[in-house]
Amino acid sequence: MKRYAFKMQLKEGCAAEYRKRHDEIWPEIKELLKSSGICDYSIFLEESSNTLFAVQKQSGELSSQDMGSYYLIEKWWAYMADIMVVNPDNSPVISDLDEVFYLE
Repeated sequence: MKRYAFKMQLKEGCAAEYRKRHDEIWPEIKELLKSSGICDYSIFLEESSNTLFAVQKQSGELSSQDMGSYYLIEKWWAYMADIMVVNPDNSPVISDLDEVFYLE
């Protein structure tokens, strides 16, 4: 199973709203991610820089960031666009992270 990590950027003053929206994440989003082979997905926040760090496991070829062609993901990205730094299609601007160490 592949592990994938990336960074995203939260807009200033939006940490509480980001947490709230993820506390209330749509069940359909969870199901879509799981059915696409994505699991063990965590997002961490470094509040001093508003940097979000995400890591997930993938059994398939797609990461959550490759799913923009799914209507539900497009809708979620549009919902989150007001509190995150995003691309013109509302997908989060991401920076892939290279794994340099792993302890199993």
